Amino acid sequence: TDVWTSLSDAMLSEDHPQFRFHKLLLSLEKSSDDVVPWADDAPAAPARNKLVSLALRPAPVTDAWLSEGPHLTGIAEGLKGVTLLQAETPRDETLAIAMRLRKAAEDGQTAALITPDRMLTRQVSAALDRWEILPDDSAGSPLHLSPPGRFLRHVGGLFSRLLDTESLLTLLKHPMTHSGDDRGLHQLNTQRIELRIRRDGLPYPTAEGVSEVAQKAAAKLDPPTTLTNWANWVGQTFCNLHFAGDRTLADWTALHIQVAEAIASGPMGETTGELWLKSAGQKARKVMDTLTEHGEYGGEMSASDYVDLVGALLSGEEVRDRDAPHPNIMIWGTLEARVQGADLVILGGLNEGTWPEAPKPDPWLNRALRNQAGLLLPERRIGLSAHDFQQAVAAEEVWITRSVRSDDAETVPSRWLNRLQNLLGGLPTLDGPEVLKEMIAKGDEWLAKTKVLEKPTTVDRAHRPSPRPPIAARPHALSVTEIKRLIRDPYAVYAKHTLKLRALNPIVQSPDAPMRGILIHSVMEVFVKDIMADPSLLTSTHLMKVATDVLGRDVPWPATRALWLAKLSRVTDWFVAREAERQARSTPIAFEKQAKGVMSMPKLDFTLTGYADRIDQTGPDSVAIFDYKTGTPPTEKQQAKFDKQLLIEAAMMEQGSFKHVGVNTVTEAVFIGLGSKPVEVRAPLQKEPPAKVLDELAQLIRAYLSIEQGFTSQRTIQSERERGDYDHLARFGEWDGTDIPVPEDLT
Repeated sequence: TDVWTSLSDAMLSEDHPQFRFHKLLLSLEKSSDDVVPWADDAPAAPARNKLVSLALRPAPVTDAWLSEGPHLTGIAEGLKGVTLLQAETPRDETLAIAMRLRKAAEDGQTAALITPDRMLTRQVSAALDRWEILPDDSAGSPLHLSPPGRFLRHVGGLFSRLLDTESLLTLLKHPMTHSGDDRGLHQLNTQRIELRIRRDGLPYPTAEGVSEVAQKAAAKLDPPTTLTNWANWVGQTFCNLHFAGDRTLADWTALHIQVAEAIASGPMGETTGELWLKSAGQKARKVMDTLTEHGEYGGEMSASDYVDLVGALLSGEEVRDRDAPHPNIMIWGTLEARVQGADLVILGGLNEGTWPEAPKPDPWLNRALRNQAGLLLPERRIGLSAHDFQQAVAAEEVWITRSVRSDDAETVPSRWLNRLQNLLGGLPTLDGPEVLKEMIAKGDEWLAKTKVLEKPTTVDRAHRPSPRPPIAARPHALSVTEIKRLIRDPYAVYAKHTLKLRALNPIVQSPDAPMRGILIHSVMEVFVKDIMADPSLLTSTHLMKVATDVLGRDVPWPATRALWLAKLSRVTDWFVAREAERQARSTPIAFEKQAKGVMSMPKLDFTLTGYADRIDQTGPDSVAIFDYKTGTPPTEKQQAKFDKQLLIEAAMMEQGSFKHVGVNTVTEAVFIGLGSKPVEVRAPLQKEPPAKVLDELAQLIRAYLSIEQGFTSQRTIQSERERGDYDHLARFGEWDGTDIPVPEDLT
């Protein structure tokens, strides 16, 4: 009676679970004695209910613990069905809950996870997916994370930012895109165009760019129109929608719906596919209809503001669109849990700030002034949460869970859990501390099971591979540049030519060193051809003009373009001076495409191909070979042992392998370094004459066409930091360069 009377003061008792009932009875002029049980069912654990009721007394009257606590009875029996799980991390808490729910499903129990923490519920749902258990989530999922919600946000992004390849492919692969008939053909065409984009690059797709890529990808298709017609639809529907100005809300909404339906329907445009179907689609349509209805009052806004508005409206809606959830596994919010029960109840996320949620600060009125003004106190929601906790913890079997750490910081246990632990710890005569230890021990058993679940299985580390495929499966044709790879990393040659594996370029093209090298080669070729037509153009100014034109055409990133031009400007004077000397003693006669060499080695059944960047005529039967390098050119020692590109090209030249040039003696072969420190590095033609180079090349090829020779991974790498395209296939990292290769015969 004293406790009931003390609830009259809202300032002291607003956070008590029974405060609202006390206030209700006062307004009805009734007392607690006038309240009768709703049903005749006996409570699952009366002793536990009394213990929890005492623990949740208002703070000013917790001295009652000393007087009433020792008189409690049946504590051990009352808490027999309670498990306290205190996990180190949220992931451990998630896995333990998921494992217990799985056990409940296996045993035929009804089980419910009750928590206000939506992040925890999503993580538990994801963990249950491991066992193909779909919980019945009463709150559903946010609409903006549903397929129609994500789709509408992606479509909105077409208006607010310049279309890039990643955004285009994301939309093309979305399940709502072309969700009507012939979606299989749409997926096939998407794959075709993606592979071509990865190969050729298309940083910012336009209708013309997509059409050009599709024509290349359709070259070997019969008929090619199955891809080109589809690509025309992509270009017309997805591209050129970026708008920098403002529009009215009504215009944005109408355009958004129009484009979304066009993308969802596909080229035929007969239906809107699955966009507005099922509960998620219907709710998304309702959001868009609301925007349409009130669009005239929205004023003008930018595309980014409109997209933010749509995202906010979609995120404010919840949707339940589940396919056959498990009948016995539920996830409830605290509101739904008030009118339902289950055999097993798991109270998750029992940390301060989560359950209960921290009260929002009032910048205008303190608690006393709010009370005087008749306004609700911030503790009101805490009291409601306390009532939810008190009701839920009265179930027959209960789990109370929390994580000790979250986001790399210590968490604070929920005040109700803290009180319950403190009360039990202060009742040694009733075995309170021992009962608490038993509750924690039961939780620790499940935490140990999560460690076992997460423990990786022991797998023997891979050996350093050195496969020995049949002779017929070994490469019988290589390029000159691949000879270096055959010397340093034979396994990469095996993977590329025997296994027919090619490294897949990233979707998002980046301005990397290989791209810069290709473009600088183009700049030099154009510049030298201009000089041949007009010698007066041999100036640094014209070289920079050519570079500006080439990079302006092929480099879509302004900052990168400016950086590369600045780097090139540092070496232009040096290059022009050296080029004047070259022009004085030789005449350029062939560039990359015309400077192709093919050398057959019939005794070995092997063909070698190569491209020289530039070939100059130095005399009636003599030439010079030049190769541009934007990185560091190989030294003479490296050329003699590993990087034999120029030496092999010189030998091929003297064998007449370059048909456009004929048989010539090579007077010089030079790497022209165009990096931060410009330099010319000559090939050691005197120390490594063509006859010797060809003999060593034949020995190398003969060795790798022998069944006894394996293709060892990273045989003689230049640096430990070097990483090849096939290192993951070779399981590099499980072994290192000190491991002995293990030959493996392949049949």
